Amino acid sequence: MTEAIGTPGALKRLADEGVSVWLDDLSRTRIASGGLAELVANGGVVGVTTNPSIFQAAIGSGEGYEEQLTDLAVRGVTVEEAVRMMTTADVRAAADVLHTVYTASDGRDGRVSIEVDPRLAHDEKATVAEARQLAWLVDRPNVMIKIPATRAGLPAITEVIGLGISVNVTLIFSLERYRAVMDAYLAGLEKARERGLDLSTIHSVASFFVSRVDSEIDKRLTALGTDEALALKGRAALANARLAYEAYEEVFASGRWDALAKAGANRQRPLWASTGVKDPAYKDTLYVDELVAPGTVNTMPEATLRAAADHGEITGDTVTGGYEQARADLAAVERLGISYDEVVQQLEDEGVAKFGTAWQELLDAVTKSLDSKGVDA
Repeated sequence: MTEAIGTPGALKRLADEGVSVWLDDLSRTRIASGGLAELVANGGVVGVTTNPSIFQAAIGSGEGYEEQLTDLAVRGVTVEEAVRMMTTADVRAAADVLHTVYTASDGRDGRVSIEVDPRLAHDEKATVAEARQLAWLVDRPNVMIKIPATRAGLPAITEVIGLGISVNVTLIFSLERYRAVMDAYLAGLEKARERGLDLSTIHSVASFFVSRVDSEIDKRLTALGTDEALALKGRAALANARLAYEAYEEVFASGRWDALAKAGANRQRPLWASTGVKDPAYKDTLYVDELVAPGTVNTMPEATLRAAADHGEITGDTVTGGYEQARADLAAVERLGISYDEVVQQLEDEGVAKFGTAWQELLDAVTKSLDSKGVDA
């Protein structure tokens, strides 16, 4: 980032309302230029998330990676090792930039996330092994390992949390799956407690995806074309997220949670992901302004972060008073013949596939770079 955000009044108000602002982007140039440090020092950013698409865009450009690519080529490493060395180096450097935030917040913020190989999304044992390897490679206390909330991912989440590794659970679209994710987290904490680990050092967020829900449901509402259908556009994603927060409140008010809290455990915070608006007809800060609730994280791409800082309208909690309307909105969508279960499963499948494609494109780009240096990858 070359241009400072300035005085981020709306971002400060978000923080005052209990929302942690994380940046959904990372690149070596952002770190080396001091842009990330500037956002942390003056832009209200207290965490960073990455995903395979972000790394594909950053490393695929080659900018800032030439020297390391040359060294890796000389060593004759495999393309998979090259990619892991580059991505973990970036996450390690970003974690160092955010370490002061991590310390000041007692580990709550100052976090940097890195995702397991998306090709392992349906392989529980390989996901656990990859999570352990990534935590070892980054070797920073403020790293979070991202694990997708697939069916195979759920027991992997439990095992990784049980090993004392902090986890960012990603690609959550449905309320049912979100409840399963929270259950997996609590089960992991119970395992960690049985192993005698310090629960206060384990943190987690659950990344509940927002804009993609509107994109898919709005497309189906538009196809129906009735006044009733069109009136529901832009409402399903917020309804879904608000009901997720209701579920969060229920789970973390349970007796099961109370026992873990007494042992020093931290709540698994809801993280609003995919908060960049896809439809230009909607306000560009829609998924920031309308998802303000205490104890949450909003991870934003740079464009959304800048928009929120410039003209976000933070008026207090916009989630907890809207549960009944949220239920009514989703019920209205269902009555029109749009299956919620079908949509959220489709979005999960597409999300896993998209990250898998981005990862393969990254491998292909790095292979080409290594080959151009005269070394067989």
